[in-house]
Order: sequence, then structure tokens, then C-alpha cells
Amino acid sequence: MAVLRERPYVQFNFLVDLGGGEDIFKPEAGFQEVSGIGMEVTVSEYRNGNEKENSVRKITGLNKSTDVTLKRGVIGSLNLYKWLDQIRNGDQTAYRTVVIQLQNEDHTAVVQEWKLLRARIIKHTSGPLNAKGTDVAMEELVIAYERLEMA
Repeated sequence: MAVLRERPYVQFNFLVDLGGGEDIFKPEAGFQEVSGIGMEVTVSEYRNGNEKENSVRKITGLNKSTDVTLKRGVIGSLNLYKWLDQIRNGDQTAYRTVVIQLQNEDHTAVVQEWKLLRARIIKHTSGPLNAKGTDVAMEELVIAYERLEMA
């Protein structure tokens, strides 16, 4: 699915599918920002005591996924809270596949896709709220996931 071109794509055309599958879990609004998509593969160092070479071997270890942060304006919907409530109550069926798609400039094609497998909300923050402020009231979600796949 990744579409190669010489000029980089802009970052502001994207879709987020939270993988609810049911209407009661639809996010009901778009997100302003998605950040932190990533993974790393850990490396262990090892060396035998009788090695002739005076250096360590690098052995590939486990992979770790970074937490993803989603931000949006408060719209009065409790659907994301309901998902978080399922997680905190131990519902193992609440894990989802979250799909983030970057679109081209005219929104006619998906040019890159990230799949967050076995994802769950681990943090929800609202605010700040300020009686003299003029900014939009925001909420922030942090999603942890077990594996990242890109297409």
C-alpha cells in the first residue's frame, strides 16, 4: 500500500479507525493529532570468556512498541470512555486493531498505513479548562499496543 514518490507527503491528511466495529464504539469525531507511532528491537550484548576477538556480539531480542497519543476536541461523546471502562474492568475482548492511514493531498488515496495490533487505551486526560481561555477544550488518549505493522 505504501506509495513511493520523491516529494514527502504532508502530515495533515489522516484517518484513524479505532477498530470498534460496532456503532456504539465509533469515535464520532476526527483527531487533531496522532503522535508516537513507533517500535524498537532490543539488543542484548554477549561475549564468551574464551573469545579471540575482544568485542561483544549483538543478539537481537524482543521488539517493543511505543505508546501512541491521540488528541481531539471534546465533543460530549462517551464512546471512548466506554472502551476505557471495558479495559479497566478486565474485559480481554476489548483489545482492538487500530488503523492509522495517511492520505495524499486530495484525499483520493491512502499512501501509508500503520496497524496497531492488540491496542487498548491506557490513559485519558481532559483539559486544561480555563475560565478566561479561548482555546478548544481538548482530550488526550494514550494507546498501548503489542505489535506495529506498516503497509
